[in-house]
Amino acid sequence: MKSLWVAVRSGHLGTLLSTLLYFDVSFMVWVLVGALGIYIAGDLGLSPAQKGIVVAVPAFGGALFRILLGFLADRYGPKKIGMVSLAVVLIPLTWGWLGGTTFHELLGVGLLLGIAGASFAVAMPLASRNYPKEHQGVAMGIAGAGNSGTVIAALVAPRLAQHLGWHAVFGLAMIPVVLILILFVFLAREAPDLPEADTLQQTWRVLREGDLWRFSLFYSLTFGGFVGLAGFLAIYLHDQYGTPPVLAGTLTALCVFAGSFFRPVGGYLADRVGGTTLLFCLFPLVELAFLGVSFSPALWLTVNLVIIGMMALGAGNGAVFQLVPERFHKEIGVVSGIVGAAGGIGGSLLPLLLGTLKELTGSYFAGFTVFVIVVQLSLYPLWRYHRRQQQTIRVETAGVFPSLTGQPLTTQVAVPDSGWDGVRVRMELAFPGNPTT
Repeated sequence: MKSLWVAVRSGHLGTLLSTLLYFDVSFMVWVLVGALGIYIAGDLGLSPAQKGIVVAVPAFGGALFRILLGFLADRYGPKKIGMVSLAVVLIPLTWGWLGGTTFHELLGVGLLLGIAGASFAVAMPLASRNYPKEHQGVAMGIAGAGNSGTVIAALVAPRLAQHLGWHAVFGLAMIPVVLILILFVFLAREAPDLPEADTLQQTWRVLREGDLWRFSLFYSLTFGGFVGLAGFLAIYLHDQYGTPPVLAGTLTALCVFAGSFFRPVGGYLADRVGGTTLLFCLFPLVELAFLGVSFSPALWLTVNLVIIGMMALGAGNGAVFQLVPERFHKEIGVVSGIVGAAGGIGGSLLPLLLGTLKELTGSYFAGFTVFVIVVQLSLYPLWRYHRRQQQTIRVETAGVFPSLTGQPLTTQVAVPDSGWDGVRVRMELAFPGNPTT
């Protein structure tokens, strides 16, 4: 616990706190459609596939806007872009409050709420650049724990909707958004080491990196699985077990809380054992949990299995974003935007998968089974990346400084995915009173 507190104090605490709150309220409004899904579906008479689409659209919107916000955060600073994005989120909330009376209108509301989901591309760079490299896992994990906003949405939104109607919930959500915007303005510190604007050649070089797409795959499963289930779980519990809306929201909040709590834990553990090592432990746990859910056992067992699965997914989120700044520190804004977009796409595909296959087969078994199979297949690229991390090349300097030690000096350099092209090796040799590079 002491080492965790040391890690938290090693950077700008006000920024970390405001980033957490910014992320929290953004996620709260991002999944609002899913949290109100039972009421919306009943009011508009939606089919299983349409339920999946309604939940999927905000996640897909988040994926679209994350890439844009990632580029803008690198150029103008994540704090400035964060303030603008919070202000813009008020537009779809107003639309949902005063309009949103048809299926197609609701899709428009959900798409614009994706701006809130795009907060990921702002929060991660802001937290990362205000903390030292050795504490990236903790900083990114705590900032990322703002996905606990989904807990608030799942717990509070159904209760408010039961008494005030689901339209009113969108209007009430504007209050915390405005309050957090004010706090964010005063507490957050702009990133101290904004990178120079990328050229097209530099951006293209990042896009060619295989590690970027590996991280995107891993995050589409960990974060995508988390946010997809956070939005669709209440609908699933209501359809499969006849759970009343408020109880379904409470159980969803319990499951989502478990995943949110374990995100910083995953980052903390990844700092110590390595992100890939931790993912090797978490992915099989995800498979076992949701394979059990696919058979639709008793409600109490399903909830416990989902809790275990969400804990593993949450820790996996922290593990992936321990790897990202470690591998792409200078391009963290662009890369986090792309990786975050992949997470949003994963979060949109899962509800679509569950809803569509439910309509086609009459069961949720096929949807959960496909998810488990994809997680299993992802172990191969994870192994490839882990293996390449372990492969090093020894650079010997025998004969260069023979009079100093009489032994060859060696260093280990990880081989990048794209080969040695453009790679520079820096060696630091310390001499008494005369350090030399």
